Amino acid sequence: MIPQEYFLVLAAILFAIGAFGVLTRKNAIVVLMCVEIMLNAANINFVTFAVYNHDVSGQVFALFSIAIAAAEVAVGLAILLNLQKQQDTIELTDLNLLRW
Repeated sequence: MIPQEYFLVLAAILFAIGAFGVLTRKNAIVVLMCVEIMLNAANINFVTFAVYNHDVSGQVFALFSIAIAAAEVAVGLAILLNLQKQQDTIELTDLNLLRW
């Protein structure tokens, strides 16, 4: 059996890559993809602890997290398509439409 630490290190690396991408990228689609990477890292942690503790609740949480991530992507892409149609850009530094 693969040690639990390997999965936790993988999840930590994926979360760090996602956080770095969210903080440094200007393209909104890339930022959404980095958020998805961070959610997948959390799902790896849920499933890892569920398997090693012989409990199903972590896998159920991961399933709900995947469903929420799908809804988040659908809403985010709809907002970005609307902004693209209005302002011809999806660069986060150029968008100030949602500010007061």
